[in-house]
Amino acid sequence: MMMAGRKLILDINSHDITPRVLPHYLKWISQYGETFLYWFGPHPRICITDPELAKQVLSNKFGFFPKVTPIPSILALIGKGLVFTQGSEWARHRRVISPAFTMDKLKMMTKRMAECAQPMLELWQEQATQTGGQREIEVGSQFQELTADVISHTAFGSSYVEGKEVFLAQKELQALAAGSILNVNVPGYKYLPTRRNLHKWKLERRVRNTLMHIIQGRLDSKDSSYGNDLLGLMMESCRSDPGQEKKGQILSINEIIDECKTFFFAGHDTTSHLLTWMVFLLCTNQEWQERLREEVLRECGTEIPNADMLSKLKLVTMVLLEALRLYGPVIMMQRMAAKDMTLGNLVIPKNTRITIPITIIHRNKEVWGADADEFNPLRFKNGISKAAKHPNALLAFSIGPRACIGQNFAMLEAKTITAMILQRFTLSLSPNYIHAPVQVLNLQPQYGLPILLTPLNV
Repeated sequence: MMMAGRKLILDINSHDITPRVLPHYLKWISQYGETFLYWFGPHPRICITDPELAKQVLSNKFGFFPKVTPIPSILALIGKGLVFTQGSEWARHRRVISPAFTMDKLKMMTKRMAECAQPMLELWQEQATQTGGQREIEVGSQFQELTADVISHTAFGSSYVEGKEVFLAQKELQALAAGSILNVNVPGYKYLPTRRNLHKWKLERRVRNTLMHIIQGRLDSKDSSYGNDLLGLMMESCRSDPGQEKKGQILSINEIIDECKTFFFAGHDTTSHLLTWMVFLLCTNQEWQERLREEVLRECGTEIPNADMLSKLKLVTMVLLEALRLYGPVIMMQRMAAKDMTLGNLVIPKNTRITIPITIIHRNKEVWGADADEFNPLRFKNGISKAAKHPNALLAFSIGPRACIGQNFAMLEAKTITAMILQRFTLSLSPNYIHAPVQVLNLQPQYGLPILLTPLNV
């Protein structure tokens, strides 16, 4: 059924992607209702599509619904950082990392985000001018490189040149992980020197060695402080201070490397896909593109946007939220019952996995209204909590204590880059674009996003 779904080519104006990415869940819901049990090999799973039940699972503060242990290839890609740690270990990591993501710290990063975007936009301008004022560009891959550059500079104080080894190795690890998701996990297989495992181990070493080089550069610095970016805060926690250790505020070097893996991948991959789908929606909704451009030029003029300007871009925020609803990077979440639990009127045995299909919840017409399959940013005019009949219906960044710590970073980066693009170009969809969203860990266009760029000053 999944293979048949992947063969579907959607109309560019159709935003109901579930027949393509989750066709089996659609069929099961039509047969068994919105809550049902199914088997994945020998393991039972319960699928819930009620936002209230999803909230109870995701907002639980007592660790009754922990995350599922990832397969080895996912762990090799993302590391055992904040995403996959549990309990007191997660709380310790979160305490160390949280200060790097305060709004005051994030606002200071907008200038660096804009500086990273500038060369890409200048190249687009030059290429369009050379071809008589319009140029076809595949933006998905360029956004990947741009967001990798941004996370390198803002979180790790390194350039894209230094971070490129991590970026390229993680792309290969991502392909390996995507091909392993549906494989049966055979005990001990991850230790066998198969061709696949040997390649994975080589890539892991490349990532680790590059991250150690970045960390070593900070250790060798003569400054009294390691800096106030993400890497600096983590390294400060490593200083040999017995008092800090007692307070549980310390991270080991290996834990820092794992967190670097997590934030390098999550910090560029998710945002690049958000930008890609944002541009797709602006290309297919020219009226909204013009409305956003008017707002950007009114609030920012032709200046490089700063944090104060970005805070006034209400329409840009609404369209980004609608992009997250329709084309959120994560299409599904899983949790596991840590003990026998009652959830609503469901009795869930210990170790049962709970599946939350975000893509389906985001298109539930009883929750979002009759236009749930349509592009309508105005649903967010009064904020996220009032956009649907349930205040927690938008799950793109998850909710509760395990919600994405970097969501404000991602939104600020996406707003900065979107504003800078709209200041310079009009965007339209290339006739070569094929509307075929596909899940490769994150949701992305299967054949890329080729668009036609026209500079405003030509």
